Amino acid sequence: MQIIVCENYEELSRKGAELIAAEVKSNPAAVLGLATGNTPIGIYRYLVESYNKGELDFSNVKTYNLDEYLPIDPTDENSYCAFMHYHLWDKVNLKAENCHIPAGNVGMEKAAAECAAYDKQIEAAGGIDLQLLGIGRNGHIGFNEPGDHLLAGTHAVELTESTMAANGPLFENPADMPRHALTMGMGAIFAAKKVLLVANGKNKHDAVMGLLADEITTALPASLLKLHQNLILLCDKEAYNG
Repeated sequence: MQIIVCENYEELSRKGAELIAAEVKSNPAAVLGLATGNTPIGIYRYLVESYNKGELDFSNVKTYNLDEYLPIDPTDENSYCAFMHYHLWDKVNLKAENCHIPAGNVGMEKAAAECAAYDKQIEAAGGIDLQLLGIGRNGHIGFNEPGDHLLAGTHAVELTESTMAANGPLFENPADMPRHALTMGMGAIFAAKKVLLVANGKNKHDAVMGLLADEITTALPASLLKLHQNLILLCDKEAYNG
């Protein structure tokens, strides 16, 4: 594991964008695994800036997002699909057909088929070259929540109360927040050639310390990432020092 500790969120965002940009420059047809949430927003902002300066070309890049709410329409402003359009997809020269995210509007009865198809798409693309991850306060990765076991493939999951409490305020009416989601499993994440895990703020300190501790447990899904052959932990001082 490579650990990079930044002074603050802006430095973290700039460094994260630099690492992703380096991947794209070295492999113009890179397959990127992308994440949503507050932490990656700065990274996407810096990537857009680099693109606008003519420093990056995304025309042959493919992206696959970690997760999406279920059920939710992709045009819903609270969807992760809408988030990606707003923060990255519509602001660089990514081709629409190269931007992928689990379909949150398939309905629970078709969720398993959607998940299986999503894994096959990633496999057909040659797998993910660089996977960007955030980390939840309880150590969840994507929507792989703490539990007795973790699933390998993309799957539907019932959201925990802590996740509902953290994400609910983002909805105009928190009661409208979906109680389920589709998420890549730990197997799909582990198959990435490189993993970039980003964390900022004091509220992520315990999760980061859990990742750095000796124990590997499904009670803290992020702790499994210690086993990955090419993991970069990128965090600010507040997340690292508490």
